[in-house]
Amino acid sequence: MGRPLFYEILQKPATSCIIGICSLVWFYIQKKNIGYANVGLSYDTTVEGHYWRLITSTFSHISVIHLVFNMTALWSLGVVEQLGHIGLGVEFYLHYTLVLAVLSGVLVIGAYHILIQKFKLEYFRRVTAVGYSCVVFGWMTILAVKQPSSKLELFGVLSLPISFAPFESLVFTSIIVPQASFIGHLSGIIVGYLIGWGLIHGMNNYWAVSMFGWIIIVFVFSLKRTGAFDFPFIEIEPVTDPSLPTVGFLASGNGRSLQMNAIPFGGSELV
Repeated sequence: MGRPLFYEILQKPATSCIIGICSLVWFYIQKKNIGYANVGLSYDTTVEGHYWRLITSTFSHISVIHLVFNMTALWSLGVVEQLGHIGLGVEFYLHYTLVLAVLSGVLVIGAYHILIQKFKLEYFRRVTAVGYSCVVFGWMTILAVKQPSSKLELFGVLSLPISFAPFESLVFTSIIVPQASFIGHLSGIIVGYLIGWGLIHGMNNYWAVSMFGWIIIVFVFSLKRTGAFDFPFIEIEPVTDPSLPTVGFLASGNGRSLQMNAIPFGGSELV
């Protein structure tokens, strides 16, 4: 007989919170009838300065099946939180979830850039990616490196050796779900290996909090700059020389507002 769900949640607090966030985001998207193009990550929107999509695309899912598949895999990978004795654990999980979410998204856009600019594949300008799979594939890979004897449980019926799970899942999803993002999943695997092999290392609470802070700053200012959401207390205006950014507080009728210059920056896939 398995352990009670409540006990499992206590053993995987970070994983449980992320699953809750993704589920709430999915519910909100469905209730407000928001399309994937409004929250997804694409090359053209990134070039236009929609950096906030790196975050919204990660936590958004198109369908309940898409959500359930990703969250089921994530729940199984939550065992990472219980492996503090081999250098993993809750802190490691939180620190490198941040790294996976950001770097895998940057890698996806970098791959699109090469395909568009080098190989003239204009199709990738219009590809919009959404989903938590980049992070899921990253954790599969890290666990395969750190704990190769583990198994990945899916839906309670399918069990895969974790050492083969990243590439098995990559091939499986590409065949079963044609619209699955091969590039997105592969990006998660690449970043996962970089972390697992220690090529990306040194994250601690200081760097994690600093990184999270910068993510919030970029998220808010890119939302404001692109007009996706209005923050009345923030004003963004160009200056005479766009190469010299200026930040300052201006007096306004409602108190103080932050002024910062705006420097111009020259299909759907499930991830």
